[in-house]
Amino acid sequence: MSSSTNRNELGDFLRARRAELSPRAVGLPDSSGPRRVSGLRREEVAQLAAISTDYYTRLEQGRLPASAPVLESLAEVLHLDEDQRRYLFGLAGKETAKPRRRTLQKVQPQLRRVLDDLTSTPAIVMGRRMDVIAWNPLAAALITDFGAVPEKHRNYVRILFTDPTMRTLYADWKGVARMAVAQLRMEAAKYPDDPRLTALVGELSVQDADFRTWWAAHHVATLSVGTKVVHHPVAGELSLDWDTLSASTDPDQQLVVWTTEVGSPSHDGLRILASWAAGQHPKTVAGPTG
Repeated sequence: MSSSTNRNELGDFLRARRAELSPRAVGLPDSSGPRRVSGLRREEVAQLAAISTDYYTRLEQGRLPASAPVLESLAEVLHLDEDQRRYLFGLAGKETAKPRRRTLQKVQPQLRRVLDDLTSTPAIVMGRRMDVIAWNPLAAALITDFGAVPEKHRNYVRILFTDPTMRTLYADWKGVARMAVAQLRMEAAKYPDDPRLTALVGELSVQDADFRTWWAAHHVATLSVGTKVVHHPVAGELSLDWDTLSASTDPDQQLVVWTTEVGSPSHDGLRILASWAAGQHPKTVAGPTG
C-alpha cells in the first residue's frame, strides 16, 4: 500500500473517530445551535491537540504525513483504545510514541475451559514476557508447582534459570534454556518498553552467566513446536512433543501443550503421572499478571 493511500486512510479514520465524539465527551461546552457536522469539528480536534486547524485539515485530506507526537495527541483527544491507537500509528508508519500502561492479564475464558478439559495432557497458558498465567494439574506435576511460585516470579524463563530442579528435569537443559532466551528476545522486540521484562532480563543477566551470554547473542525464536525429553522423578523418562495455540481474543496468550504418541512408554508414563497428579494438585489455577 502506497504512502499516499495510507495517508488517505488515516484521514478517513480520523474523520470517523471525531464523528463519534460529542463536545461534552471531550470537555467542551455544547453549542446552542444545530451543528453542521456530527461529532467534533476539525477546529475542535485541532484545539484539543494543540495544533493548527490548517495542519489538522491537511492531515484529514491526506496531504501531510503525521509526526509521532501529533499522533499521540490525537489518540488522546479522540479517546482511542489500544487497538485503534496501534492502527493509527501503523497507517502513519510510526512506532508508538510512548509505552502504554498494560492492564492485568487474565487467562481467556476459552483457554480456561480447554485447560479444564485436558486431564491427561499437560498444558499451560503463557502471557506477555512468557509469564505463566494458567496451568492444569498435570502441568504442575510435570514441571513445577506453579501455585507455590510467587505471582511476580511466575515466569517460565525465570523458573528455568532460578529453580535448580529444572536443570535435572530437562535432559537437554541448555538447549531448552537457550531456546527460551531466544523466545524472550522476541517478546522484548514486541514490547521494548515493558519495565517488568527489562527488570527480568537485568536480574537474570546478573545472576546467570549462561543467560547473559545467550541474551547477548541476539538469537530470536517464536513459540511453535518441538520435542523435549524430561527425567521425571515419578514418571521416569518422557519424550514430549509440545505445540502452541494462540488465543484469537488475545494474541499475547498462548496455550502450550505437551503430548506423547499413544502406546509409547512416554504415553504410559504420562498416564501414571496424571493418576498421581489427580491426588496432589487442585484443579486448573489461573491468576492475573501485569
